[in-house]
Amino acid sequence: MKFMVDAQLPQRLALWFRYQGFDCLHTIELPQANLTQDEFIRTISTAENRVVITKDTDFLQSFMVKRILAKLLLVTTGNITNNELLAIFSSKKDILLAALQTYDMVELNTNEIIAFEG
Repeated sequence: MKFMVDAQLPQRLALWFRYQGFDCLHTIELPQANLTQDEFIRTISTAENRVVITKDTDFLQSFMVKRILAKLLLVTTGNITNNELLAIFSSKKDILLAALQTYDMVELNTNEIIAFEG
């Protein structure tokens, strides 16, 4: 499974995914860095079959209406520290990955993982 972490989330999250053995990019690594347009991220997601990890509801809207992305992981934790965010990903890793294997759209908040039929 491949991932793309959007600009509102820390680069540390991409590094965490790499440490877990996954191919993961962060927008900071792209030519336009964190100014990368959503359309470019969508193109990469589709071309490289990457799950987009984002807090940006624009991706949710385009995914629900047009199904442009390969898969979407919407992070709805609100404003928390990077350490808290990484702790949530670490504690829910296995369930999260299983959900992403089955579902095209998954939401992660501080309490639960919600998978949506696609």
